[in-house]
Amino acid sequence: MFKHEKKLFREVSVERPNPQYAVLLQEQLGGGNGELKAAMQYMAQSFRVKDKQIKDLFLDIAAEELGHMEMVAQMINLLNGHDVDFSGVEAGEIQSHVLLGLSPGLINSSGYSWTGDYVTVTGDLCADLLSNIASEQRAKVVYEYLYRQIEDKKVRDTIDFLLNREEAHNAMFREAFNKVQDTGSNKDFGVTEDSRIYFNLSSQSPNKAFGDTKAEPVSFNGADR
Repeated sequence: MFKHEKKLFREVSVERPNPQYAVLLQEQLGGGNGELKAAMQYMAQSFRVKDKQIKDLFLDIAAEELGHMEMVAQMINLLNGHDVDFSGVEAGEIQSHVLLGLSPGLINSSGYSWTGDYVTVTGDLCADLLSNIASEQRAKVVYEYLYRQIEDKKVRDTIDFLLNREEAHNAMFREAFNKVQDTGSNKDFGVTEDSRIYFNLSSQSPNKAFGDTKAEPVSFNGADR
């Protein structure tokens, strides 16, 4: 069960409108590494989780991501300003000015609609946690790119907060993975001697033809098999 509280997770403000930057910020609203994707992924994954503590973790973070989505939408609102004027905007802003009336949309920065294809659910807790760790890392990277592309101190302050929350979620998922890393697909498959071999496919003598190089297996610690 969810409930709506009539306040933002954290207050949002901007120094001045910046419609072109609002287009870039759409990536974190309706993009493949954005807040909606994260919320839907963690919520969908939680339906199958039997560990009550990890299930709560997934749902708590999903709920927070929805709060982040609301913050991003408010930033886009403020950055878009108040005047719909298709003739006075760059091509990238046409979507919000012509189709959405300056509303934040469930689209990415290129105008493509959000899709459930962004969401990864396998039913295997190890695989899903690794997907979530990667998702948080990618979202963090996108926020870092966005941070560098604007000088607005108030926008930067909000992005800095969101970026740090992505890192917090990353740490929580890594801790959960450490708890279950010997279960599921990590226990059932990939545990023979073959799973501990590294094939050095990069070494070759400069005097040999490319196709003459023979792959030699070595262990992960560098010793011969």
